[in-house]
Amino acid sequence: MKKLITLVTALSMVSSIAAENIAIVGGKVHTMTSAGVLEKGTVLLSDGRISAVFADGEVPQGYKVIDASGKVVTPGFVGALTSLGLVEVSSSSGVVDSSVEKTPITNTGAAFDVQYAINTDSSLIPVTRLEGVTSAATTVSNGEFLFGGKGAVISLDGFAPVLKAGAFMTVDAGSGGAEISGGSRASLWVMLDKVFNEAKNAKDNLSAEKPWYGINTRLDVSALKQVIAGDMPLFMRADRASDIRQVIAFKKRHSSINVILVHGVEAWRVANQLADAEIPVIIDPEYNLPGGFDQMGATLKNAARLHNAGVQVAIGMDTHNIRLAAQHAGNAVANGLDYEAGLASLTKVPAQILGLESQLGSLVKGARADVVIWSGDPLEVTQAAESVFIGGKAIKMESRQTKLRDRYLTLQDSEYTMPSQYERSAQ
Repeated sequence: MKKLITLVTALSMVSSIAAENIAIVGGKVHTMTSAGVLEKGTVLLSDGRISAVFADGEVPQGYKVIDASGKVVTPGFVGALTSLGLVEVSSSSGVVDSSVEKTPITNTGAAFDVQYAINTDSSLIPVTRLEGVTSAATTVSNGEFLFGGKGAVISLDGFAPVLKAGAFMTVDAGSGGAEISGGSRASLWVMLDKVFNEAKNAKDNLSAEKPWYGINTRLDVSALKQVIAGDMPLFMRADRASDIRQVIAFKKRHSSINVILVHGVEAWRVANQLADAEIPVIIDPEYNLPGGFDQMGATLKNAARLHNAGVQVAIGMDTHNIRLAAQHAGNAVANGLDYEAGLASLTKVPAQILGLESQLGSLVKGARADVVIWSGDPLEVTQAAESVFIGGKAIKMESRQTKLRDRYLTLQDSEYTMPSQYERSAQ
């Protein structure tokens, strides 16, 4: 009986924490909606959702008030493309869930599903969310397959990570994909058309009792049919302009597929064509030097030129550096990208690309209560996230990095002694 009472008490405490109503008042609120920027706005959080956003006005009773005067309030940032929760040390000799080797379930990689591999205890998750990133798209990043399988959108709260399974599929449509598909783009694009046409023409329910001799396995076909129907975006990675033109041509041949260009170092060279084809782009705007023959046209003005042409731009980078997304967006703004477009590239645009615009990326009634209070301009490197709320809950502003910082800042004043190589000589 005593254990039962303790359990009931604990559950009540958890329930009360989850049900806490919070009012963030007085801050400069970037709603990322048609409401624009509220110079002194109020954001109400209730039951894990945003219950209201308005300028000034009275706060209803029953809300814990957080004064954000002089600060900036934004939606939580969305990591547009990462492998968060799948990789800790990419060179580990053990299992790294962001890499996949040969398996009988697939011939092309389309059948993979990362939702089963998410590790909520990854040390990269707290490191990332301290920088204002509250959710992220995550997927396989390495393997000898054409596709990276079905990616997922995860919450960085560390508890119930998967917000949307089967959220997108990835394919390398550049040099990497060519290497996997016979060593030449001449085979890559033939292969891509073949596997999609095969999946499109296959019966909806391939009977296991009948032989199947396709390039795809049955599971691959099932996954690709979701892409063909437009229910699962296809993230196509390409850098050089000629490869991006092939991506655009692929979109024309397969008009039902929701194509997203990824990386796109030379995307600015075909910005008008991308805009006409209505293909959004996820880029790392920091590329300004050729990293290879596919990136000879690298420029810091890539994001600005794409946006000015009417292309939707989201900003993202590799898993370990997605925490720097705000800094990279700030650099893109410094090189001509419109400021609001810079914020949208971290919030509204990736949410739209992932089909979660009603849940993530904006401060609007009914959306998930993923909210960040910043000390100042979030795109300014000297400012920082002071409070992060995910699903309406305040996240402890602590990570492995902050713990190491605090440990070594106070080490000389503690009972421990520094190793001899760290001790300063009395001389």
